[in-house]
Formats: sequence, C-alpha cells, structure tokens
Amino acid sequence: MTDTTVTSTDEFVKGLWRENPVFVQVLGMCPVLAVTNSAINALSMGLATLFVLVMSNTVVSTLRAFIPKQVRIATYILIIATFVTVVDYLIQAISLDLHKALGAFISLIVVNCLILGRAEAFASKNTIGRSILDGAGMGVGFTFALFCLGGVREILGNGSLFGIALFPESFQPWIIMILPSGGFFTLALWLVVFNAFKAAQQRPATTEEGSA
Repeated sequence: MTDTTVTSTDEFVKGLWRENPVFVQVLGMCPVLAVTNSAINALSMGLATLFVLVMSNTVVSTLRAFIPKQVRIATYILIIATFVTVVDYLIQAISLDLHKALGAFISLIVVNCLILGRAEAFASKNTIGRSILDGAGMGVGFTFALFCLGGVREILGNGSLFGIALFPESFQPWIIMILPSGGFFTLALWLVVFNAFKAAQQRPATTEEGSA
C-alpha cells in the first residue's frame, strides 16, 4: 500500500472517528440538538450537510489560488450559501413535509462552523482530492452522529424508527426524548459512550508501552 493511499484513507477516516465533528469536536450543535427528534430528520440534515461540505470544499480548493486573502471568508460563505440554496430546493422538491420539519435549520447550514471551518482550515490549503475526502469524511461522521441521536430519540420517544412501530401498543413513550431537553440528554449519553470506547481502545496501547 502506497503512502498516497494511506494518506487518502486517513483524510476520510479521521472525520468518522478520530476527529468526529460532533463526538470529538462538538461542532454544529444547533442542528444536532434541534432536528434529531426523529431518525429521518437527522439523516436528512446529515446528508444535506454532507453534500454542502463536499461541494464547498471542492470549489474552495479549486479556487484557492484566485481568492484574495482579504475577502476569503466572505467568498467561502457565498460558495457555501450557493450549495445550501441548491439543497433547500432539492428538499422542497422531494418532500414538503420534510422541508417543513427541518425548517430554518436548512438555511442555517450556511453558518455551520463545521463547514466554514473545513473551508478555511483545510480546503483552502490542500488539493482538490484531499479536500473532497476531508469533506466526505467529516460529512459522513456528522451524519452518523446525527443518526445516532435521532434513532435513540425516536425509538424511546415514539417507539418507532423511520416511522415503523417497534414495540406493542402497551409501550409508554418517553415524551421527554422528543422534546428539546431530550436532545441534551441523548447527546450527553453518546458523548459518554464514545469517550469510554476511545479510552478502552487507548488503554491496551498504554499497557503495552509500559510493559516494554
């Protein structure tokens, strides 16, 4: 396996695990807490963010040599807003109910610090290929995190997943899970699980170093 392949794989995988936007960097908390009251809403917002991330990273990396430093942030926001508008119209065309459920949070993708941060910190300094992989990895990691929250909240709050009932009629939904406070509880739970798992992975490596 060549160094290029290793580097390319690492650019994608880092967003899934090592630098996960939600569970590690704790970015984009507005949509994470607001639209994850159901799995379909969470997945849709995640995919919309993924699309904007990949496309904006691609354009920023392509034009990085032509964008004056003095107006780079304004230019990045303009590029991001263009793709957010595309996503907004696509969601309206696919499902008006979904568009209504996501509401203003589609437009707020423009100011998502994750997307602007990747444009400024990575895409503006790296090649198109690496920027696409970075955007894809971060976007998939963000989508995964949103789905984790949305799935748990819908299962416990409605007794369903993607609208399909999972429990008998006697099941009493935890209404708090689909309320705003449920988003905070679920996020805290996943942060504990994620960090505990990472600590368990690092422990064997530390033990081996100590014994050596």
